[in-house]
Amino acid sequence: MRRSQHALAALLAACLANPVAAACDDPTTFTGSLCKRLHDTWEQGQGEVLLPFYTYHMPFAYSQAKLDSFEQNTWGLGYGRSRYDDEGNWHSLYAMGFRDSHDKFEPIVGYGYQWMWGERDGLHAGLGYTVFVTARSDIANYFPFPGILPIASVNYRRSALSMSYVPGGNGNGNVLFFWARFGF
Repeated sequence: MRRSQHALAALLAACLANPVAAACDDPTTFTGSLCKRLHDTWEQGQGEVLLPFYTYHMPFAYSQAKLDSFEQNTWGLGYGRSRYDDEGNWHSLYAMGFRDSHDKFEPIVGYGYQWMWGERDGLHAGLGYTVFVTARSDIANYFPFPGILPIASVNYRRSALSMSYVPGGNGNGNVLFFWARFGF
């Protein structure tokens, strides 16, 4: 079953490659603008190390027994490339792997954008979003799925403490996910 999922994903990617490449050639279209933004971030961006380290499960959403079963220390490692645009806003492409709340490996790749306030050479803060693809052991047995989440950060020069909020209901979601970024 797992091998067929990978084959299906490869076939889908191959079918989409030519139309997407053609759409990227015209910078006046939405796809062309998006492609330029991603290309500029990869080519002009500076490298950064990402260190996921903690999750906070909001107590109102879980029983104490469930909270006690979670792994809060989500240690992991990642690499990203980020840049600031002409308006001072932050763009990032990243890949990261970490230990999820159930002590299982979770990979994630995505794009992040934040509107920034403050001087980049000093203390500054951002608020924005990330669009990503991840895979979890407890959701479709690691079949990749997309998502979009809010992100925020407090930065000092090329270092940052970042967080995202995973919304949910009673017994799922309602998680704050924290990671550090160190630019080089």
